[in-house]
Amino acid sequence: MINIDEVGDHFEGVAYLHPEENGLPGTVAYFATEDKSLEHSVTAFAAPIDPRSGFQTSWDEIKALYPEGVAHSQQARTQIRQVGNSLNIDGTTDIGVTFSAELTRPDQRTGSKISGQVMSWVEFKEHVSKLSEAGYLFRGQREPWRLCTSFHRRERYRISEFISRDVKKLHQRLSAITSHFFDLTVPEQNGAFFNLLQHHGYPTPLLDWSHSPYVAAFFAFRDRPINYSGDESVRIYFFNNQEWQSRYRQVENLDPAFPHLSVSEFIAIDNPRIVPQQAVTTATNLYDIEAYLLEKEKESGIKFLQAIDIPARARCHVMADLRFMGITAGSMFPSIDGVCEELRERNFDR
Repeated sequence: MINIDEVGDHFEGVAYLHPEENGLPGTVAYFATEDKSLEHSVTAFAAPIDPRSGFQTSWDEIKALYPEGVAHSQQARTQIRQVGNSLNIDGTTDIGVTFSAELTRPDQRTGSKISGQVMSWVEFKEHVSKLSEAGYLFRGQREPWRLCTSFHRRERYRISEFISRDVKKLHQRLSAITSHFFDLTVPEQNGAFFNLLQHHGYPTPLLDWSHSPYVAAFFAFRDRPINYSGDESVRIYFFNNQEWQSRYRQVENLDPAFPHLSVSEFIAIDNPRIVPQQAVTTATNLYDIEAYLLEKEKESGIKFLQAIDIPARARCHVMADLRFMGITAGSMFPSIDGVCEELRERNFDR
């Protein structure tokens, strides 16, 4: 897996290699090009991955974990060529290992790969009443966009750079504002800090979900015009969290050396929105989440992701129902902004 960002007048990238054989270490390699042409000759600098933590380390630190005779390269001379939507890679490392690969860039279309089942609001409520104990998570969107994190939607791909640069700067600035000092060396606080950024609009490799299908419905309908009468639909995703977690490794490291989608419930430090929203978060290093889930569905025979599309013209009825359930902007966003949004809708937006 290779993630490449445009940086000024050139590209910078990080490659992750995760061998299927247990007797070999994973690798992370970094490279930069001279310009933005379609063909490059670069030196990639490589480091092994500690299989116990998922983090980059030195070979001396982990070589005792592998059979005698296994070695790890430090760099590789590499040829990279973009041909259409593919990246062709050939190289030789400093210990004589040769390699080649052809990687296809994920589809850049905004439409979802998941076909939504069309339901009325009444049918939706009846449907979810049968899922109360089924271990699902729910995500509401005002349109049937594909699942993609705000970080990847803005064409940022190197999570390692996000952690080392963005998070460091944000932590420096926000520590003067938050009542709690987040110790980013503690996994629980690190995750809570990322979630705080996510809930306040900073692009992250996180995706918000809820244990409640009705909270998801609120977010799906919230930004639709009150008197909307068109033919468009909102979408609510159903993610089979119980089956997913029982079959696939969940990692705390945002940037492991393999593709992942991991579910986390962060502690609510300086973030009063988590509890009323019944919030759950997925973290991923994948641009195309849906393709990954569909691949795992084919592999396992389990349906992990479904979608229901509800006509957006039902907004007034839906929001009135949700208000009687106690799901309003004031309860979802316990702040001055949330209360004002709720009362604005009641008193002005008619």
